[in-house]
Amino acid sequence: MSLQKILAISGKPGLFELKLQTRTGFVAESLLDGKKITVGMRSNVSLLSEIAVYTYNEEVKLAEVFKAIATKENEGASISHKEDNTVLLSYFREVMPEFDEDRVYPSDIKKIINWYNMLQPKGFVTLEALSKEGKEETAE
Repeated sequence: MSLQKILAISGKPGLFELKLQTRTGFVAESLLDGKKITVGMRSNVSLLSEIAVYTYNEEVKLAEVFKAIATKENEGASISHKEDNTVLLSYFREVMPEFDEDRVYPSDIKKIINWYNMLQPKGFVTLEALSKEGKEETAE
């Protein structure tokens, strides 16, 4: 399982898996309830594989952040994204000590942790899957 086909669609809750490209957009399946939706080209869509987190030195791919969380949690679930901002910041500092606190907001951390917790039970954020993710990107 790969993050290459996992999408975040602006205005839609949860994450989606890209199923089929069409002439006018694509069909995606919700990871929350399994319902399929059609998404037009005008929608604001982000591939998780293209998202990165700012650190003081570089940008770190989201897959690497997920890998750090999976390592910390022994591939289990993370803390709730609904925790207090100070708890979230403290947790994220443990996972990504070099993240740029001026450019990575608590709302970003909430989203990352929420996404991790959505993907974890579906097997997308195992250390094995995330290690393959990094190799696929370097092969391109």
